[in-house]
Amino acid sequence: MVEQFVGKWKMTSSDNFDEYMKAVGAGFASRQMANLAKPSLTIALDDQGFISMKAVTTFKTLEIKFKLDEEFDETTADDRKVKTIMSLADGKLIQTQTWEGKTTIIEREIQDCKMIAKCTMDDVVAIRTYEKDA
Repeated sequence: MVEQFVGKWKMTSSDNFDEYMKAVGAGFASRQMANLAKPSLTIALDDQGFISMKAVTTFKTLEIKFKLDEEFDETTADDRKVKTIMSLADGKLIQTQTWEGKTTIIEREIQDCKMIAKCTMDDVVAIRTYEKDA
């Protein structure tokens, strides 16, 4: 089921992301860079069942490698140290990050050949849309 996410994706739109970044506690400078960045995201699956997600922007490159349903340490683009679990449910790739008693969830799903990333922190929701990069 992860196979539908595999490939290279380019962000085409981002709605309410500044409010989401404020909600997770990102500072002004991090939010400014995040709002300017148009990341390309590469998702790959290897023979051992590890999934890698590599986000590349002009400011920073971040890569995480994980197995589904296994907790791992992640450092986010805004330098939060979080515990992350990635899982699959109802065709969605769900990323749950926890730190300092807080939780944020990023749900990725494929709709009409686009990947929609719904970022939720408390009652703040941001939607980022990606299209397959040929």
